[in-house]
Amino acid sequence: MRAVALLLLAALALAPAGADGAVVIKLGTVAPEGSPWHDALRDLAAEWQRISGGEVTLRIYPGGVAGDEPDMLRKMRIGQLNAAALSSGGLEEIVPDIRAMTFPLLLRDDGELAAVFAKFGPRISAELEAKGYKVLAWSSTGWIHFFSRKPVVAPEDLRQQKLFVWGSDAQYVELLKQTGFQPLPLAVTDLLPALQTGLVDAFAAPPSVALAYQWFAATPHMADLKWQPLPGATVISAKVWAQVPAELRPRLEQAAAEVGAKLQARIGALNEQAVEAMRRRGLSVNRVSVEVEERWKALVREKGLPAFVGTRFSREAFAVVQEALVEYRRGRAAAGQPAAPSPARP
Repeated sequence: MRAVALLLLAALALAPAGADGAVVIKLGTVAPEGSPWHDALRDLAAEWQRISGGEVTLRIYPGGVAGDEPDMLRKMRIGQLNAAALSSGGLEEIVPDIRAMTFPLLLRDDGELAAVFAKFGPRISAELEAKGYKVLAWSSTGWIHFFSRKPVVAPEDLRQQKLFVWGSDAQYVELLKQTGFQPLPLAVTDLLPALQTGLVDAFAAPPSVALAYQWFAATPHMADLKWQPLPGATVISAKVWAQVPAELRPRLEQAAAEVGAKLQARIGALNEQAVEAMRRRGLSVNRVSVEVEERWKALVREKGLPAFVGTRFSREAFAVVQEALVEYRRGRAAAGQPAAPSPARP
């Protein structure tokens, strides 16, 4: 596998620009080969090939062969990659304000996420474009849950286990330490061996991701608590996008949006199916009572909000997210639907 990875990386560095003036777009993703996200990118590549008559080729490097998401962003800056499928964890390196939409326990369901994104998404897209990244499609990977070696229901359960933290965000790691947790920052591509060797005991991810990467095999417990959503986007370098023939761009962008929407429509079912598949292989789903969930919310409100708002994302961005959330909840209440919890406030 290491030899295959080295060969793929060599191909990535040496990939030609394309014959007869064709545009070759090299796209990286940490999604494993054969996963729903990789399949969607393959569908997009086939559609772009058809639409452009071979003038635009999308070459995909799956499974983290091009590195973790921060690595892929660095490769985009120096031209080794032209595009990447990124989660919000990667996007926040470009636009930190996206964290305002993924703040833990703020949004509670897909309806709230859609309402917030309708108002907040265009702002994030514009900020990405201002920094040289064209958004081809938005999607969500689902809702993040805690997976662990021993059951996690209350905050003190998680404090007793070594927690994987994606990347090397020193400020976030320090916050976790101050609140009694045991964070271990790693690249996402290093999580499986860390779990297998006992270096890590717990991680946070959507069920479909835990299944696709086989992370759950070492962590047979999942907390039935929607911690936060995990949105993402497929982005391309604005400079490379400008090299695509102008008459093709609208059709290629539309194809990307359609593939993203098709995948998005399946995400809920994919995560439900993932939970059932993992249950059959021994996963225990641990219920979190309303009372215990309130303890998680109190921890987030008392420790997280003061450390995040105005520091890790702007107060203005958080105000936009909260306004959209309040409007949606009022509309739901006016329609006679069950009331949702009030959003956290700094």
